[in-house]
Amino acid sequence: MTRRALIIEDNPDIRRLLEATLMRQGFEATSAGAGYPALETARRITPDLITLDLGLPDLDGLEVCRTLRVFSNAYILVVTARAAEADRLEALERGADDVLAKPFSPRELQARVEALFRRPRAASVPESELQTAARVQQGLLPERAPNVPGYEVAGACHPSRSVGGDFFDWESDGSSLAFTLADAMGKGMGAALVAATARAVLRPGRLEQGPGALVGTAARALEPDLLRLGSFVTLLHTRLDAATGEFTYVDAGHGLGLLIHPDGMWERLPTSGPPIGLLQGAEWTAHDSKLEPGGALVALSDGLLEAFPRVDEALNAAAAAVLEAPDADAAVRAIIELDSTGQDDTTAIVVRRDEKSAGVASG
Repeated sequence: MTRRALIIEDNPDIRRLLEATLMRQGFEATSAGAGYPALETARRITPDLITLDLGLPDLDGLEVCRTLRVFSNAYILVVTARAAEADRLEALERGADDVLAKPFSPRELQARVEALFRRPRAASVPESELQTAARVQQGLLPERAPNVPGYEVAGACHPSRSVGGDFFDWESDGSSLAFTLADAMGKGMGAALVAATARAVLRPGRLEQGPGALVGTAARALEPDLLRLGSFVTLLHTRLDAATGEFTYVDAGHGLGLLIHPDGMWERLPTSGPPIGLLQGAEWTAHDSKLEPGGALVALSDGLLEAFPRVDEALNAAAAAVLEAPDADAAVRAIIELDSTGQDDTTAIVVRRDEKSAGVASG
């Protein structure tokens, strides 16, 4: 089985050297030049080895190392020009398995990597804990879809073999609909508990508060624990006016919301800021848009990305599944079935507006 390596390095020359050396060792190499995209990539590809530069442009490499250890049991080899012994010791304390000083030779890199793979990897999570986490995760999901005149609403979460932190939630009073799709970083009981906490803080005032205010309030409540745990939560939270189809949303580092137009064209909803818990004191900008009659609003989790080589291919497949489905329930099922890997939870919400719905909710 091919081993996967994630190279986190902002210097393009060193990145190419690492890629070439590891590929000669038989690794499938993926690279990231900054901390935040590296964390997202690590969740998506589940690497066996991670090489980590400490001097990244967006996040401190030591924080990236600590965060990686929350959800990954990959071997972490810190490759750094920092010469101080304190930096090397701190990297090991944060979860690194070894430290390689720059400059280095390809032979030394290969020897360090082979030495790492002779060590036993971290033990997998006990099955009993996974079962408990699965029960927690299942308890986060709504039992039935809300009744919103003029709209079809459906959602589902298909858990992976290793339970993660996906959840979705919604509420409606008939004239408006608020829904959230979120993903707490990590797997197992830790991620499930973070997801449960996030859901609890997001629930109050969903129909009364605007998405910007609600996400900001939730972030202030969650940040201390997330920063302490080295975890974060991505989410898309939306509030829709059923009479007009106008909606306001906040995307906190999630980036997987789609607006499908009646003519079949679709657009990816822009993000509003970083994941909750990644940057202390972050702020999120609310965006406004409109769901036209005959269109659909779709929220996805990143589990779907496992089945496609590129993000745009995954989103295009999801949009096609919605357009071809006879109703929202069938659309959600079709999206879930697109993921054949089972490596991560796959979660989807689909809100379809009836073609003749204009004015239905307002009577």
